[in-house]
Amino acid sequence: MIPLSYAQARLWFYEQITGTSSAYNLPHALRLRGELDTEALQLALADVLTRHEALRTTYGEQDGRPYQRVLDAELARPVWTEGTTTEQELAAELDRACNLSFDLTADLPIRPFLYRLAEREHVLLLVMHHIATDGWSLGPLVRDLAAAYTARRGGAAPAWEPLPVQYADYTLWQQELLGEEDDPESLISAQLAHWRETLAGLPDEVALPLDRPRPAVPAHKGTAVSAVGSPELHARLTAFARERGATVFMVVQAALVTLMTRLGAGTDVPIGTATAGRGDEALDELVGFFVNTLVLRTDASGDPGFAELVDRVKEADLTAFAHQDVPFERLVEELNPARSLSRHPLFQLMLLAQQAGEGGGSGQEFGGLETAPLPVGTDAVKFDLTLAVGESAQGLKLNADFATEVLDATTVRRLLAQLLRLLDAGLADPALPVSRLPLLTEEEERAALAPALVTAPATVPVHELIAERARTAPQAVAVEAGEVRLSYGRTRRQGQPVGPPPDPAGRAPGRLVGDLLPRMPANEKNKDVSYRRTSLGDPQDVSSLQSPSWTRLSVAPDVRERLGLDRTRKPHCSPAGVVWMHRQLDTSYAERTHGFRGEARRPECRGVLYRLEGQSG
Repeated sequence: MIPLSYAQARLWFYEQITGTSSAYNLPHALRLRGELDTEALQLALADVLTRHEALRTTYGEQDGRPYQRVLDAELARPVWTEGTTTEQELAAELDRACNLSFDLTADLPIRPFLYRLAEREHVLLLVMHHIATDGWSLGPLVRDLAAAYTARRGGAAPAWEPLPVQYADYTLWQQELLGEEDDPESLISAQLAHWRETLAGLPDEVALPLDRPRPAVPAHKGTAVSAVGSPELHARLTAFARERGATVFMVVQAALVTLMTRLGAGTDVPIGTATAGRGDEALDELVGFFVNTLVLRTDASGDPGFAELVDRVKEADLTAFAHQDVPFERLVEELNPARSLSRHPLFQLMLLAQQAGEGGGSGQEFGGLETAPLPVGTDAVKFDLTLAVGESAQGLKLNADFATEVLDATTVRRLLAQLLRLLDAGLADPALPVSRLPLLTEEEERAALAPALVTAPATVPVHELIAERARTAPQAVAVEAGEVRLSYGRTRRQGQPVGPPPDPAGRAPGRLVGDLLPRMPANEKNKDVSYRRTSLGDPQDVSSLQSPSWTRLSVAPDVRERLGLDRTRKPHCSPAGVVWMHRQLDTSYAERTHGFRGEARRPECRGVLYRLEGQSG
């Protein structure tokens, strides 16, 4: 029996657990203009399957161990689906075909579809399963198909040189190369030791800026949005990467880490990426699943400058790429992280660079046909967010695939815009600490921070919103200061009343009361309880309003007078509703006032919007 490669085994076991799906379909479409010979095209695809064994392989299992079953070339004939459609209906037809699942035990891992739009215009769609191919493989696949079609159109079989190896040879070679794990001198033993040390203490889950909690069992459904950086930004990015001895990918990664850190992911940010996995040139022209997954762990602690962070990323990435032979599947087994069907192990954010061999077809000699790739994809995603980075004369292209169960398109578009803004600012001033790189445009910042009165009270009190968040996502990060992180659940459990007991005298909904707390998690976890209070009673004993650990409220003059706040004396805290400042994603916005104890918040209570000045204001 021919064993599966490590990467194939992961996909095999995934489908045994979750059932068949389109999550690992890889479609590729070509628009064909000219006089098409459909019989020659079918013969050409059969020639390609004869040349590449991986495309005529099915899979079985014996005694709990999966194996490859390479079919004889004469018996392995793909089933064509042909039809006529219109330009308006084409997208829907392609979408349906791309999302058909495979039965790996019986189906060939490739399905051809041919759509006729006009007498001299067709679309060829090849849907393949990832277990038999990868992004790099599209290059040799399309080149071989074009050569075979050209030959068949002329009445001959393709006269190409036989491939030096087949995918089955690679799977055996991979096991021999890695050696035995109980041999301390083996490659896999040495590299596993490296990864155990490098990924020690890795967080099980990174707090990504999701719109909704992950479902217990995700459907892996998603979509994509994109953004393009200007050619000028791309030129500056390329020059900066060259100056730092880094790559464009590494600089974008540093900006992505900055973005995630600024949005609450912490300073230990693991990101996944893919490597071609073709360590020998004999594999370059072979169709198969060679790609391996690496974990790129970035330390963003200490608020480094952008250039310093790029240097950190470069060092970590180069070390990771030097230890890329350990299959990701084996690494997960070794580290044995807390498992959950709701998230990917070790990382939930993927960053990809378009590989040199991907996406063939444009301008290819195709037996007199004019060809052009046609963008297609499935509605299946593997990660919360996958960001692909491409470079062209038009600029830097960012394409984001995301799970619609946890993210909205508007959120992802905003993330891409913020990423480009961080790149632009980091390149303009590489020494600037990443915490000070702007996320918002000047207009957005003015709108977020301008003092104003809220004329319409919110219908849901803040403390109820916190309680709901603690119920639905107790592990989500509510407060972060340095290395200290508090979850919503812990905040609710540990919160204690702040300040002296409420003064029963003079309670009245709508009266404004200021509260001043240190910018520390120890006090942040008490805020929820204070939200539920109706007043703070006596003036707070604040020893110094000048201390950097205390916040200063900057409010409209009339509100300042009512609050009794200034920089030289303690705040006068009258009993009544409580005014609160809440910050999220470096923006401030209106908070709520509440009625007195035991009563629901009254409609006449109004909130105040003011700006927070200090370490992160």
